[in-house]
Amino acid sequence: MMSGIKGNKCTLKRRLILWVLLTNIMLVLYCLMNPTQVKIRGSQQDTCPLSIAKLKENVKDYRPGDCFNIICNHMRFDHQEVAKLLPPDAVYITIVRDPVDLFESSFNYYHRAVPLTWRINGENKLAEFLNSPQTFYSPQAFNSFYLKNLLFFDFGFDNNLEGDDPRVMRNIHNLSKHFDLVLVAEYFEESLILLKDTLCWTMEDIMYFKLNARRSSSVSRLTPELRAKALKWNGADWRLYQHFNATFWARVEAYGRERMKQEVNELRRRNAAMKAICVEDGDAVEAQKIQDRRFLPWQPVGESSILGYNIKKNVHSTFRTLCEKMLTPEIQYLSNLGVSLWLTRLWGWLKDAVFTI
Repeated sequence: MMSGIKGNKCTLKRRLILWVLLTNIMLVLYCLMNPTQVKIRGSQQDTCPLSIAKLKENVKDYRPGDCFNIICNHMRFDHQEVAKLLPPDAVYITIVRDPVDLFESSFNYYHRAVPLTWRINGENKLAEFLNSPQTFYSPQAFNSFYLKNLLFFDFGFDNNLEGDDPRVMRNIHNLSKHFDLVLVAEYFEESLILLKDTLCWTMEDIMYFKLNARRSSSVSRLTPELRAKALKWNGADWRLYQHFNATFWARVEAYGRERMKQEVNELRRRNAAMKAICVEDGDAVEAQKIQDRRFLPWQPVGESSILGYNIKKNVHSTFRTLCEKMLTPEIQYLSNLGVSLWLTRLWGWLKDAVFTI
């Protein structure tokens, strides 16, 4: 028994050492490839007013003349910093997700990147954690924010506040002043209709395929008791979610329930039509069955649980470009837009080679 425990500890130490070494190598490579001095382009390419451009000097690798008209990637929100990058009349939109589902997803997706979870025994690590979270949790630990109030963290707040702390509601009310629209992941289609209305888009602008879904076997099915424990553990997130869920349905009421129902049905019809045009066999497949790596989603450390799609081989040329865009995961999509992600790709290759089991 003792030798088994010792062996497990040694394995964990080796993995941690590998992780630290690889991360440091990536950082060194990134620094070598991204010098702090930037080349100033000719004035004919400068499209930002000087007064705005000066505000953007805090952006890594910012080149004078670059302008931003949209920020739409993962980030931890800081209104003061974001406001420096955008014009005063910018529209702020975000999305929230049920805290229990978010916690379950985050725990299972990132658990190999959060050392706090490595010493949890048993087949159901999530249940073990929820039955005694304080036993395994430390606010100062590496990547600990993945394990508690992740919504609160992502909005720039202290994720270690308890739900009944008066600062929680103060933060939520201050946050609500900054956002023009807060979407809800559980009502994604209704959210897209409100987004279309807010930005004066068309139905073609919001058609989508569900990307980055996990295979069902990797999703933990929580009992009502465990869900209650997860809500209590993520109490700040639960209060934030309740607040913006209420504002969301107020927006739906203002939009019109019957009108919303008709729009959602039309969106579903168009999505189904595009799936029939674009997707081989009509649905998502496991990572190992994806034939074209352009459509292979980023996978968690040590596993391949994220589903993706195969594009139909006989897609008509009229739809091929649109199908490819709709099926492309975010890493490849950003690369196609010209974002330099060679380091991310290299890290992905090393991650899969070393940690996939």
